[in-house]
Amino acid sequence: MSNSSARPTTLDAWLTKLESVRLSVPVEVRDDVRRALLNGQRTVPEIAEAAIKSPALALVLLREANRSPLGKENPAVTLEIALSRLGLGPAEYVLSALPPETREQYSPALEQILLISQHALSQATGLFGNSLARLRQEVRLCALLFLAPVWPLAQLYPELWTEWEQRVLGNHEPAVQVERELLGVPLLELCLALAERWSLPAWIVEGYRLLVQDRRRLVKALHIAHDNSHPLQQQQRLDADLPLRRWLTQPSNTILLANGLALAAHQSWSDPHVLRWQRLTGLYMQAPLEEVQQLTHQAAVQSAKQQAKPGFWHPAEALLWPWDERRLRPKKALPKSSHTPPVDIDTWKKYCQTLLKDPSPFTNLLQLTACACDALIACGLLRFMVLIPDRSGAHLLAQQVYGLPEASNGLQLSLSTSALLRKFMAEPAQLCLTQDNAAQFIQHLPGNLRALFATQNLILRSVGNKSRVGLLVIADKQGAPLSERDLQAFSKTMTCIERGLLLHDPYIS
Repeated sequence: MSNSSARPTTLDAWLTKLESVRLSVPVEVRDDVRRALLNGQRTVPEIAEAAIKSPALALVLLREANRSPLGKENPAVTLEIALSRLGLGPAEYVLSALPPETREQYSPALEQILLISQHALSQATGLFGNSLARLRQEVRLCALLFLAPVWPLAQLYPELWTEWEQRVLGNHEPAVQVERELLGVPLLELCLALAERWSLPAWIVEGYRLLVQDRRRLVKALHIAHDNSHPLQQQQRLDADLPLRRWLTQPSNTILLANGLALAAHQSWSDPHVLRWQRLTGLYMQAPLEEVQQLTHQAAVQSAKQQAKPGFWHPAEALLWPWDERRLRPKKALPKSSHTPPVDIDTWKKYCQTLLKDPSPFTNLLQLTACACDALIACGLLRFMVLIPDRSGAHLLAQQVYGLPEASNGLQLSLSTSALLRKFMAEPAQLCLTQDNAAQFIQHLPGNLRALFATQNLILRSVGNKSRVGLLVIADKQGAPLSERDLQAFSKTMTCIERGLLLHDPYIS
């Protein structure tokens, strides 16, 4: 866990911290909406439709509109209302004040959660768009922004999403237990407090209040929904509990249903949580489970067509998998005595000798880094990334990746966003992060790196290639502390890699 000493641990401290986070908005969407605002021929609904393409921008506009006394008393529930209250001129000023950020600065964790929110919007539209046609815009905006309280958390501490996702969705650990360990407070309580502070629409606030303060009602509805093969008995049980029946028919429930489906499907379509949300949706719609499942799958495909991003997971991909497949597999923490696997000395020597051959056997840099990758694996490292500078020297490109998510392949980092990376690329250097010094350094790494290496125990080393730095290696042992033996093996391996770079013609690409 990175930067843990700097993280808040109380609800009030978290609210103060997250209030100051400025969410990233894609430059192309921001500029498109600004042009629409300045174009006198575009209607407010057309401008709102352009703005909703960016969930973060929709949240910025809604929060700005709800800062006024009227907004706090009667929050805007659609982007059209928010834009009308703001006025087109002030709305354009809000957009112009947003920082111009490039894609490399976005947190992958935030991008992934935004994709889940967009999937929830598609689920809400596909399932309830026709039956709630008069409330279509309210349903769309509230479904999109339901997870908004999580967005600043994912941007500020991306490693938390990676760990929560694996432990809660992959390992099936109790969410409250994991969240108290990571945050100090239950995540749902934090979301409710932020939703109220931001004056988000009442449907969103009601959804979180149900999850935090009135779970008994939700559990009763889930129990009735479970018996989906006997619709007549379901109706009789609802008739016997009029408060529950009245609650179930409220349109605000569509927001919770759509987000519950989108978040559960993020792991697997055959996950029990997906089935629970599908059954509850069927009870709300008074539709058979098979019809609900068909509609949810169609909505997922539609969402993937519109919002899928290369390198990020969309549940529609899993519709092509065998039904019981899971995206995340349970991971058991290794015992402390097993954190350090045995070094394969003979294999390690073989790769190091190849790196040290003169003349160099490599005809291009990719071959050299592939051999370096094999040497690093043989010396006992469990996760690492080998980055090389591009020809301009302005970016680092991930050329070899081991033990990291698929999304890290081809990762590109802008040196302009990280003084620490610039220092490593200015001259050869090594930095070993531990619990004692992680808070001082790790916050200066790009958010996407912090998300990939969600640990305090990390080692970084850059090596020279004649007059310039040739590559940077970032490695760890899946969060375990690096022993003295680990550091010695890593150091010897990096020395061989550096020698191999010097022997290799730097002008062969």
